[in-house]
Amino acid sequence: MMKKIFGQIYIWLILLLMYLPILVLIAFSFTEATNVGEWSGFTFNLYPALFQDSQIMVALGNTLIIAFVSAMVATLLGTLGAVGTFYSKKRAKQLIEGATQISIVNAEIVIAFSLTVMFVFLGNVIFKDYLFSFWTLLIGHVVLALPFVYTSVKPKLQQMDPSMYEAALDLGAKPSVALRKVLIPEILPGILSGFLLSITLSLDDFIITAFTRGNGLLSGAGKIETLSTLVQAKIKKGPIPVEMRSLTTIIFIAVVIAVILVTIYRNQKAKQAKVRKGRE
Repeated sequence: MMKKIFGQIYIWLILLLMYLPILVLIAFSFTEATNVGEWSGFTFNLYPALFQDSQIMVALGNTLIIAFVSAMVATLLGTLGAVGTFYSKKRAKQLIEGATQISIVNAEIVIAFSLTVMFVFLGNVIFKDYLFSFWTLLIGHVVLALPFVYTSVKPKLQQMDPSMYEAALDLGAKPSVALRKVLIPEILPGILSGFLLSITLSLDDFIITAFTRGNGLLSGAGKIETLSTLVQAKIKKGPIPVEMRSLTTIIFIAVVIAVILVTIYRNQKAKQAKVRKGRE
């Protein structure tokens, strides 16, 4: 009994430490005080002011474009990689999985610096041009997210009954049809998890963004500014704009809603699987 009580207290303490800073930030998004900790009265003014700040809106637009595009590319490549590895020979599977694990545990600064060196080399030696642009930034974010998509899809492949895909082929289905109608629905929860994780990794990335960004997107002829690089630039000059607190609140609520929807979808899939097993 005491172990159970202690365990619950420990869990709630960890959750409190994790979410208390976010809740404090949300609370102070309803006051115009410059510093968190000072209260100048309850107001919703920061929310309309957020959408009137062109600098923040440009950074937000750039961040969302990069996050969604890189997440889609990383999810596609990571899913195909996981499926291909799952049906590969043992030695090839071990090699790919080892390379994937190295990418996950590797320091982000190493990835960022390596990509920078590669882009500089390609620009100076092969293309004879300055390569840093939206495309180099996109490659950097895909490289960051791809291993995490792989690790999200892999468990679903292991839980799946491999005979279902083989049965579809034996019944005359083409490999592409069997992949789309049999394999993908079985591993879809893992794909969605990898997609959401890719978006999260891209949204809060600073190091790879700072190393690989160039001109383009909504920034026009200037360097691509994302929320992370904008906050870092603002900190150098003074306090973070108060409108960022309202933006943080909106992002947090959007993430919570997305997690709830994914959880509901998973629960429905689990119930459907139980019903199918019961009928069998």
